[in-house]
Amino acid sequence: MNIKYFAMFREITREKAFHLAKAPADMGALLELLSQRYGPAFRKAVFDGDALHTELILLVNGRNVRTTGELATPLADGDEVSVFPMVAGG
Repeated sequence: MNIKYFAMFREITREKAFHLAKAPADMGALLELLSQRYGPAFRKAVFDGDALHTELILLVNGRNVRTTGELATPLADGDEVSVFPMVAGG
């Protein structure tokens, strides 16, 4: 599984990408694992209590997890996860 970070998440993680040999069962487990790796700043950026932060965009193989089950979105070893902050502009 490959995880790609964009914008402020590159600053928080100090990485553009991270590879996991074995995918966790679902998005919630992945975000918990990444929160342990990157610390409180990462956790604050991805979680709002027990839910996904409203200013977070997570894609699994190009599909937004808000349409695939949010934290319950299942993951597989070959998946690509992209982590973005919400962006605005015109």
